[in-house]
Amino acid sequence: MNEPKTENTRRPLWRRLPLALQIAIALVLAVALGVALGAGNPSPANKAFIENLAIPAELVLKALRALATPLIFVAVLHTLMTTHIPGTAGRRLAVLLITNTTVAILIGLLVANLLRPGSWGRIAVSGSTGTTHQTFDPWGLVKDSIPEAILKPLVDNNVIQLIIVALSFGIVLRAIKSEQVAQGNTGYQSIEQVIGILFEAVIRILNWVIALVPLAVFGIVSKTVAEIGFAPFQSLGAFIIAVVLGLVLQACYYLTRVRLGSWVKPLDFLRGGSDAFFTAFSTDSSTATMPVTFQILQTKIGLRESSASLGALVGTNFNNDGTALYEAMSALFISQVLGLHLNLGQQLVVVLTSIFASVGAAGIPEAGLVTMTLVFTSVGLPTQYIALLITVDWFLDRCRTVINVMGDMTVSALIDGKIPHSLMNSDEVP
Repeated sequence: MNEPKTENTRRPLWRRLPLALQIAIALVLAVALGVALGAGNPSPANKAFIENLAIPAELVLKALRALATPLIFVAVLHTLMTTHIPGTAGRRLAVLLITNTTVAILIGLLVANLLRPGSWGRIAVSGSTGTTHQTFDPWGLVKDSIPEAILKPLVDNNVIQLIIVALSFGIVLRAIKSEQVAQGNTGYQSIEQVIGILFEAVIRILNWVIALVPLAVFGIVSKTVAEIGFAPFQSLGAFIIAVVLGLVLQACYYLTRVRLGSWVKPLDFLRGGSDAFFTAFSTDSSTATMPVTFQILQTKIGLRESSASLGALVGTNFNNDGTALYEAMSALFISQVLGLHLNLGQQLVVVLTSIFASVGAAGIPEAGLVTMTLVFTSVGLPTQYIALLITVDWFLDRCRTVINVMGDMTVSALIDGKIPHSLMNSDEVP
């Protein structure tokens, strides 16, 4: 008797392959097609066909832009409604998360400005790609953060205004929930369930779009190789080096914070967290790694359960330092590739937008591509060039996921303090 097929075996063969392998196969096939079509010297007879190769990438990017604002809006509401954060610990957690994310973005901008990986090559510019030149105007940024209408940020893809609206509703709904819980009222559960369903719906649609990423990679790489050759990918090699260097510097910052702010030794931190780091790199998901992180923080590093839960369970929803660093560097990289210049005011906008966008980056593979469209839009960069980054994002996404998890672990260690709980519970400590 034939055994019933599982859900995985019923799926097409290409759907059973890991996303990274699908993208790798798409890259190989795209390079082969690009070479066959001329590798920088295409035949005029193939011009229309080559132009049409970019259509899948354009459609995927259009879908990502459409999903970006609802993802961040619902993610903020969902997190504020469902996450339990104690008062004092919650304030300290918020300070740590904001500090770590800000440092990550500043490291990314510093590396991108010093190494200038985008200046290693040039990409032909089609259409208008100029950014909106603006002076550094802090008061103007404050004024622009307040939307003219509640739904306008959703239409305009204005992430700063969107976060203001989402935080306002989220904080109020959280306060109403707390009041009703104290009164024994369960009326808040309906809106909480609706927000949870909407969040799940956006994530599922996002998964559909991400499933098409290999097709988009195939189209944009084959078109680029056919029309321009391999020159643009010289810059991508420099970009990979720059991003990895930025992530390594962020890891060094984490280890310094652990050394100075907790009882955990940095080497024990790295050894104990190795399982979580390998899981993060292999699964490409901080959410999938969450149970492993939570366990090793207690069993291998020795933190309190409360400290482990705040960093690994609560922090995962907010703490995406690697993603924030990557998105800030991507904005500067593309501006350098196009020969544009982001002034101080625009780089500050990148910082603010990357902080807010990283909150909405769900803990699933390639979700950072969604929020990156908002970072680009905030300073007037053409989002179509994100398609080139997709060719290397499958690797860099895994690297920044490791940093995201390491950031969660660092927050847990800092919250745990400078004295191990085994000593605090002993008679030696007054």
